Amino acid sequence: MAQDELQVWYQPKVQLATGRIIGAEALIRWQHPEMGMVSPAVFIPIAEESSLIVSLGEWAFRTACETVAEWKRQALFPGRIAVNISGRQLKFGGIAELVNRTLSDLGMPSDCLELEVTESVAMDDDSGMIDVLYRLQELGVYLSIDDFGTGYSSLSYLKRLPVRGLKIDRSFVLNLHEDRDDAAIARAIISIAGSLGLDLVAEGVELEEHREFLLRNGCIWAQGYLFSRPLPPAEFEARLRAQQAEDLKGAR
Repeated sequence: MAQDELQVWYQPKVQLATGRIIGAEALIRWQHPEMGMVSPAVFIPIAEESSLIVSLGEWAFRTACETVAEWKRQALFPGRIAVNISGRQLKFGGIAELVNRTLSDLGMPSDCLELEVTESVAMDDDSGMIDVLYRLQELGVYLSIDDFGTGYSSLSYLKRLPVRGLKIDRSFVLNLHEDRDDAAIARAIISIAGSLGLDLVAEGVELEEHREFLLRNGCIWAQGYLFSRPLPPAEFEARLRAQQAEDLKGAR
């Protein structure tokens, strides 16, 4: 952070049927001067084991909001920007105050922001996570559960949470076209979301067979390499401008 080696990249969230961008997820990237691009799978778990994840998460959140607020002013960015929030941020980071202050400073409507929390974090009521989630809901922020299906969730507990969306974990999507169990789990999660009135996004969509399966079974939003890898800000903005140009062309 001190050496300005971190970046926030953006992966489009799209309509499965059309590929149209309807939002994005903000993802941290580390460009090391000697090692090159360091995978988040390497450095995020280390940061989560220490208090560093709080300052790292705050920086990423603020950076993503600043970028998207500018895109919103230019009428480029549709929908919401999703930012991942760690358990330490929820417990120790004063996340509700950070969100309120950042949105106020940037003049950014709260309904433009989505906060993603993992299933295990959302279910940890012993540390007061649910109270924090309700405080965020009161600010008008959209809340979703990331990596759904990989934890130990109770459906009776899930309905108590102030969340509005679920994400099917990529581990169930990657082989659903050839693995009967993964296909069954994906169908079950789609059914759960529909029954509870929750929005649903599928992660890790890489093949046309994934897209066809998900559409056929009632999932309408997704993200994954079939549509786009995570992009640096300039490349993502170019995609937004291309989509805007297509919209204007179609309106003529």
